[in-house]
Amino acid sequence: MRFALLIMWLLHWLPLPVVARIGEGLGSLFYLVLRRRRHICLTNLRLCFPDMPETERKKIARRHFQVYVRSVLERGILWWASEQRLRRLIHVEYAMPMEEIVTSPTVFMCPHFVSLDVAGVAVMLESSLCSIYTRQRNKVFDQALRKGRSRFRPVKLFSRAEGVKPIIRAMKENLPFFMLPDMDFGFKDAEFVPFFGVSAATLTALPRIAAATGAKVIPVIASIRPGYTGWNVKFDQAWQNYPDASLTDATRQMNAYIENEILAMPAEYFWTHRRFKTRPNNEASLYQESRPQFYDTQP
Repeated sequence: MRFALLIMWLLHWLPLPVVARIGEGLGSLFYLVLRRRRHICLTNLRLCFPDMPETERKKIARRHFQVYVRSVLERGILWWASEQRLRRLIHVEYAMPMEEIVTSPTVFMCPHFVSLDVAGVAVMLESSLCSIYTRQRNKVFDQALRKGRSRFRPVKLFSRAEGVKPIIRAMKENLPFFMLPDMDFGFKDAEFVPFFGVSAATLTALPRIAAATGAKVIPVIASIRPGYTGWNVKFDQAWQNYPDASLTDATRQMNAYIENEILAMPAEYFWTHRRFKTRPNNEASLYQESRPQFYDTQP
């Protein structure tokens, strides 16, 4: 891991187009080699886009591997490049000024697109924040990740085991909560709601925290700019009167928003995560390669 971090540090001195092209080249290779991850990616795409031609799904999957590996190498720029360079590369669009956003409790809802680390940096260039953090198994990488994500402003990181109470306390001090709500963490604190028409175990923390704190929910979407010119980060309009319905309906609203953003850039969503891992009523896994409808022998 020390060697990998050294490579990332060395690469961050290069222009972004060079780093990006190296990442895309490696991603094309990994698409061919990492059979299990390719299977997960294509299974997700088949579940979410059943009417899409298989050739198009494979095209999206291959592109996803390219941009995902690219995003990993680009973290070196996010962790070690100067603030001036980052401000040139990160193009931010605010629906309302950041100074107004942080004057009251706020949840930044950031779905799992490959450039989500860019969204975190965009926030920290202007404001401190709090977030949930899962400690990495490798201590060297864990230290580099923590340091890289908190070098511009103090950041309060809480473990998922601590629950929402420390988050609520931090938010009452007007510390924005940077939340990644769209992964499958099992049955706990989750409900099964549709995601592209497929029942998915989805955390209900977003509406629960918003209701408990009176916080405004502002989606933050990071994407890759064309022509290797950097990244876009969109701070969308705050959701009005959220949550104004049941917990299930509010969670479905969140998923519907994420679906709409995915349709605009399908290859940049984190398809290699087993989004439908947890199944209701102990149903069989959707990722078993022996299932004929999802088996794939061609890259």
